[in-house]
Amino acid sequence: MDWGTLYEVIGGVNKHSTSIGKIWLSVLFIFRIMILVVAAESVWGDEQSDFTCNTLQPGCKNVCYDHHFPVSHIRLWCLQLIFVATPALLVAMHVAYLRHGEKRQIQKKLQSSQSDSKDIEELKQRKFRIVGTLWWTYTISILFRVLFEATFMYLFYFLYTGFHMQRLVKCDNWPCPNVVDCFISRPTEKTVFTIFMIIVSGICMVLNVAELCYLIIQASMRRARKNARKHHNHISGKEEEQNKLNQQKEQ
Repeated sequence: MDWGTLYEVIGGVNKHSTSIGKIWLSVLFIFRIMILVVAAESVWGDEQSDFTCNTLQPGCKNVCYDHHFPVSHIRLWCLQLIFVATPALLVAMHVAYLRHGEKRQIQKKLQSSQSDSKDIEELKQRKFRIVGTLWWTYTISILFRVLFEATFMYLFYFLYTGFHMQRLVKCDNWPCPNVVDCFISRPTEKTVFTIFMIIVSGICMVLNVAELCYLIIQASMRRARKNARKHHNHISGKEEEQNKLNQQKEQ
């Protein structure tokens, strides 16, 4: 998997994110992807070859491994990262759509000599405010992030019956002749990494919820200011009308 490409895509969205969103991206890539690439793959690299059982029955070891580890931790973490990072593409596509629309307007002005070619370069560097339809797209992407994080945390707990890696597991699936004992390699290391990744997932969820609350508060404040201006203009208009009527009566 090319993590650099994924970082470039999400990094482009990060330019238009809130401060909390930028912290989320740092946590995602430093504490999850870097740990996954540098350390976790070496710990889980021998997971099936070093899974030993006290029987020589052909096929028993493979069946027991598949029963206790239906999906590899590494593959499930990679799948989780892809799902969690994908909603950011919604924001990227929306920003690209907005930028394309403004670019067309600038090109029309260039044809009528009402604009400068520098405007197109400035458009590429411009940071779009999270308002209007972009606010909805950004908010929906955060909701999907939270949903995916919670779903995968539940999957980890459900598939492996907890986050603690057992040293010894028992298996009586066919073609095992009886109840056999199977031993997992590096159970302590794997438990530490599993708990670490779950904690980081929880931190990402907290950051996403905090960013969602921040966006809702900002939107509420903008709406309140807008309503206050409307109310002020409405009162000012009434006062002007009343002043005009008073002047007409005096005349």
